[in-house]
Amino acid sequence: MRLLLAGSLCALILAITSHAAAAAPQTSSGTPTQNWDRKLAGSARFTVFSEFNNEAVRDNNTGLVWEKSTAITREVQNVAAGICINKTIGGQKGWRLPAIPELASLYDPVGSAPALTPGHPFVNVQTFLYWSASTFAEDQAAAWHVGFDNGEVQTGPKAQAYYIWCVRGPMHESVY
Repeated sequence: MRLLLAGSLCALILAITSHAAAAAPQTSSGTPTQNWDRKLAGSARFTVFSEFNNEAVRDNNTGLVWEKSTAITREVQNVAAGICINKTIGGQKGWRLPAIPELASLYDPVGSAPALTPGHPFVNVQTFLYWSASTFAEDQAAAWHVGFDNGEVQTGPKAQAYYIWCVRGPMHESVY
């Protein structure tokens, strides 16, 4: 019985690993395109997904999938979170506000306003503040946000209205 259970467990792990490897975007040489350890140029860093009706973009540095066109309205943080949770992009649900390290990872100091990697595919990005899902640990009524004019990461009252940029993928810790 133990041998059968162990064999079934090994088969399940192999199936999951194979599925994850097959699902990961790869270069023409067959290597994964996620690159936490180096900076990719705009055209290499981002991939627009035709499978999402060209409405979503994979960041090949982080592996996260971002909405291509950000909202052009501002909302308070809890409303912004609800908008992402209920959003359908490219026929897919499962969107959320990004954690602060995820959102800050899009900022590029050599980019022009908005300060994103040159050659990025995003639309409607404003040179103002965008909400993260990260609550400020010292004040639960405040959350972190990023300005795409200067890359400044700061906190502000959750009752303040800022822009929204939704993302999909595993989430980092949300309280800093």
